[in-house]
Amino acid sequence: MSVDPAFLGRREIATSDDMEHLGFVIGEQLAPGDLLVLTGPLGAGKTTFTRGLAEGLCVRGPVQSPTFVIARTHPSLVGGAPLVHVDAYRLGSAAELDDLDIDFARSVVVIEWGREMASAVADTWWDIELERPVGGAEGVADEDLDADAPRAVTIECVAR
Repeated sequence: MSVDPAFLGRREIATSDDMEHLGFVIGEQLAPGDLLVLTGPLGAGKTTFTRGLAEGLCVRGPVQSPTFVIARTHPSLVGGAPLVHVDAYRLGSAAELDDLDIDFARSVVVIEWGREMASAVADTWWDIELERPVGGAEGVADEDLDADAPRAVTIECVAR
């Protein structure tokens, strides 16, 4: 696992630009074989984080949510590891994740909504929880959930 342990723990992220920057500085540190599992509600910033991560890895973009295609591969522009961005929301099991035939050893893999499947594909991974205000809480109206509002990010290293 190649990310500086100083990134472990919980931090407040003020804007979407800050979320993207966090992804960027983490992306600069990643190596082939690294797996990141992103968990959080819709609009929490998972794809924004991954967009920054992709920039830090110097891979070809644009990075968009892979919801409808399940997985997107972004080749490196500098001879490094490709980024494989997976949305596991519609996958029913780790076996379906395995069916995607992802080269986990030679890629940096980000799996959104994959917390329950990670242990089937890796011994260690970065578990990243993204939180955002929810409608009715803290005076946030439902229509403002996608606004550039503060988020909380918790990063842990998990080993099974």
